Amino acid sequence: MRFAVAFIAVLLASSAFAFKPTRPIEVVVHTGPGGGSDLLARAVAGMMEKEKLLPVRMQVVNKPGGGSTVAASYLAEKAGEPHTIGFFTGVWLTSPLTSAEAKVTLRDLTPVARLVLEPALIAVKADAPYKTLGEFVAAAKEKPGQLKQSGGSVTSRDNVVRQLLQRASGGRWAFISFPGGGERIAALLGGHVNMMVIEPAEAGEHIRAGNMRVLAQVADRRLAAFPNVPTLKEAGFDVPAVPQVRGVVAPPGIPAANVAYWEGVFRKLTQTASWKKYLEDNQFEDGYQNAAELAKFYDDFTGTMRAILQEAGVKIVR
Repeated sequence: MRFAVAFIAVLLASSAFAFKPTRPIEVVVHTGPGGGSDLLARAVAGMMEKEKLLPVRMQVVNKPGGGSTVAASYLAEKAGEPHTIGFFTGVWLTSPLTSAEAKVTLRDLTPVARLVLEPALIAVKADAPYKTLGEFVAAAKEKPGQLKQSGGSVTSRDNVVRQLLQRASGGRWAFISFPGGGERIAALLGGHVNMMVIEPAEAGEHIRAGNMRVLAQVADRRLAAFPNVPTLKEAGFDVPAVPQVRGVVAPPGIPAANVAYWEGVFRKLTQTASWKKYLEDNQFEDGYQNAAELAKFYDDFTGTMRAILQEAGVKIVR
C-alpha cells in the first residue's frame, strides 16, 4: 500500500513539472541568413512541423556578431525561459578560448543535444585559374597577402583551416570576415575574394549550377558526393581535418523536465526518414548525443581545438 501511495505521488509530481510548449519556440542562431546554422535551424523547423514533433512552430532568430558572442549572451539573458533554444557550432567553444571579452561560454548555457558532425569543402569560383589547392597556395606564395578568403569570425573553422594551411605551406592570404553565409558566397561569386571554406549544405546548389569549383575536402575521407576531390592530406597538406559540430543548447536555469523534453524531441527527429534524408543530402554525419554526453563532449572538443589553434599560432587566453 505504501509503495502504491509513493508511486502515485511520483506520478503526480512528474506530471506537475512536465513541460510542453505553449507558444512558438524562439530558435537563436549566431549567423545571418544563409549561414550554416541558419540553414540547419530552418531545416529542422520544417522537419519538426512535417513530422508533427512539436505542438507549436519554431521561429529562427538571427543574432550575428562577435563570432558566437552576441547569440550566446542573448541566450544567457533568457535564463529560465522554456520557449527559447539555440543552435550552436564549434565556434561557440573556440571563441572564448581566444577572446577575453567573451563573457558567456557554452558551459554557462544548458546542454540539450548534439546533432551532426560536418565536413567542409575548399572552393573557388568556377572560372578561377586554380585547378588544385596546391595551385592556389603556390599563387599565394608568389603574391603574399594579395589573395583573399571569405569567412566567418576569426575563430571559425574557415580561419582555423586558413591558419593551418598557411603554417604548413608558407603561403599567405587575407581573411575577410562576413556575418552571414550568403554574403561570404556572394563575395566569392562576385570575384571580390578568391577562395572560401564552405559546408556542403551551403555549397551544394552553387556546385550543381557550375558556379563553384571544389579544390579539396576538409575531411578524413572523401565524401560520397565528391569522389574525385582529394582530402587535405591527399592534396599534399598534412594538417588536421578541423572538426565542425552542430547541436542544441537552452538558456541557463531551465528545469530538468524541460531538458528531458527537448532531448526526447530531438532524439525522435533523428529517427525520422526526413532527418536521415537530410543527412544524406547534405553530407552530414549523424552525431547525436544526449545532454549528459554533450557536456562531456565539450571537454574533448575544447581540448582538440585548443591544440589545433595553438599549432596554428593563434593566441589562447583561457
